[in-house]
Amino acid sequence: MNIVVAETVLLGEEAFSTLGEVQVVPDREIAPYHLKDADALIIRSKTRVHERLLAESPVRFVGTATAGFDHLDTRYLDRSEIAWCAAPGCNANSVAEYLVAALLELHHRHGIVLEGRSIGIVGVGEVGSRVAEKAEALGMRVLINDPPLEAMARTPDFSARVDPQRYGGFRPLDEVLARSEIVTLHVPLTDEKPWPTRGLARCPFFENMRPGSIFINTCRGEVVDPEALTCALDNGIVEYAVLDVWDPEPEIPLGLLERAELGTPHIAGYSWEGALNGTVACYHAACRFFERSACWPVVEFVPDPPQPRLELETRGRDREDVLAEAVRSVYDIARDDATLREYALPDDAQRGSCFDRLRREYDRRREFFNTRVRLRDDPPGLAGKLRGIGFKADPE
Repeated sequence: MNIVVAETVLLGEEAFSTLGEVQVVPDREIAPYHLKDADALIIRSKTRVHERLLAESPVRFVGTATAGFDHLDTRYLDRSEIAWCAAPGCNANSVAEYLVAALLELHHRHGIVLEGRSIGIVGVGEVGSRVAEKAEALGMRVLINDPPLEAMARTPDFSARVDPQRYGGFRPLDEVLARSEIVTLHVPLTDEKPWPTRGLARCPFFENMRPGSIFINTCRGEVVDPEALTCALDNGIVEYAVLDVWDPEPEIPLGLLERAELGTPHIAGYSWEGALNGTVACYHAACRFFERSACWPVVEFVPDPPQPRLELETRGRDREDVLAEAVRSVYDIARDDATLREYALPDDAQRGSCFDRLRREYDRRREFFNTRVRLRDDPPGLAGKLRGIGFKADPE
């Protein structure tokens, strides 16, 4: 069996070499000639899969080690009877932890108090539901909007990670925008009616937001109209923007990067565990499709975390300052922001290659659960908050 694996698939060669001969190719360079003898193609989001890529190939299985799959022409794949899979939820916790890091960085920079603040979550699937849980652990008031999930909730066999009643039920988008001090998007990119999301955040969206709000987008750049967001920033509707995704990519708009409080190169889901989950999901799907036994010893490839233990002084300190220190010790989002700004170049071609290189060479962070925090003189509830956002935590 011959398998082409994109370069950014974590441990892709190690995993899929247990099934056959592996050829590793840079993501955006995968071309029809690479696939002339391939049985399977394993990719991430930078590789677009369509008829032009596969028409002359014997590929029977395509796996994307990502939660989203809008880079796959699934209609063509289904029509051609080419099996395909994605890895829904693989990096959901990573994105939720990115949100926590961003909010605590805003607290660190501007003294924004998170406890008691309202956060509107648009899209409460795998990612949004985890964001809701962590926001609640931080003491925030959560409002949720998700029309497709709300419609599903009316069916007898409804099942989802999120319990809408926990957050007062699903609310109309206009209400969420009007009542939220922070708005964060976690929707898939789709043109399908009745709930298309491409260009969801246009001028009317921002006009409904509270003046001085925080706006966060970590789903897809095309969900937001960049000019509308810039206008919202110019007019004080959005005070701080946190952007991990852009329209377009990889030649990201420099003007919007300059206006963003935090800007990162589409790495919110780039934890080591999130990437590994994607690889594992594709590997097991390929094993089922090709009727092969799964024999990759994945645990042998998991490295020790760089920060297994952390001890924090808490006496006389604000609880959110302590939380911010704990998170920065594991993931310093400000460093990712500074790196993107340092390497963002005026020339589109160079900027695009730089953006891709930052993603390709990204030093994948480890998720919070790998770190046990020991608190000196534990203030009431702080250990619980740390556990709520994902750490292991012990009072002294």
